[in-house]
Amino acid sequence: MIAPPRTQIEATARRVRVRFGGQTIADSRQVKLVFAGPRRIPAYYFPLADVRREFLKESARSVDHPGLGQARLWSVEVGEQRAADSAWGFAEPLPEAAELKDHVTFRWSDMEAWFEEDDEVFVHARDPYTRVDVLHSSRHIKVVVDGVTVAESHRPHLLFETHLPTRYYLPKLDVRLDLLTPSETHTHCPYKGVASYYNLTVNGKTYQNFVWYYPAPLPEIPKIENLLCFYNEKVELYVDGELQERPQSPFA
Repeated sequence: MIAPPRTQIEATARRVRVRFGGQTIADSRQVKLVFAGPRRIPAYYFPLADVRREFLKESARSVDHPGLGQARLWSVEVGEQRAADSAWGFAEPLPEAAELKDHVTFRWSDMEAWFEEDDEVFVHARDPYTRVDVLHSSRHIKVVVDGVTVAESHRPHLLFETHLPTRYYLPKLDVRLDLLTPSETHTHCPYKGVASYYNLTVNGKTYQNFVWYYPAPLPEIPKIENLLCFYNEKVELYVDGELQERPQSPFA
């Protein structure tokens, strides 16, 4: 039997703020960065002293959090805006999570905005153990969908991100732009920024949100600006003439 992942709690020197309903409802220089549960997505927990308690309305519900304990819930209410059961903490956490006693976290997507120092962050807290590197390359990259070569390049940028497949970002001049139509979809990445998408149409079939790019990536990731990328998981991807195995990832 595989043991459940260990709960990990760390201090961080970053000032973290949360806004909801036009108000800063939490502002702390002493947050805890917590990795728990099967996916271990990092979360920020705030000391209660750094949370605007007047905006928290206690709920009758409680929820068990593996590795942390039984959580009490609060709704967040600012004026007419309300996010039900969007805050929680542990009056009596499990021994391995004792540091979280009298701390509160918030459901990220329910909040108006999150900031680390003065930079807005998206999706979830940034994992200090995740690294993103972008390298220029002269590898021969070919992307084939339904028997049609939709991109081919000898000047890709390779993006290496911890725990994810290598991504191949290609200049627009090396992609069949005639097969692409803009999508209205946008997604956020805590490490790269806001992504825009194209739909791909091949042999009369349209693949929605099949290609993505970052028109204005975060300053830490400038090398992929306006380059196009396909999901390795969904295409026939050739690197230096060798067909790559489709990776198993959350995007498969």
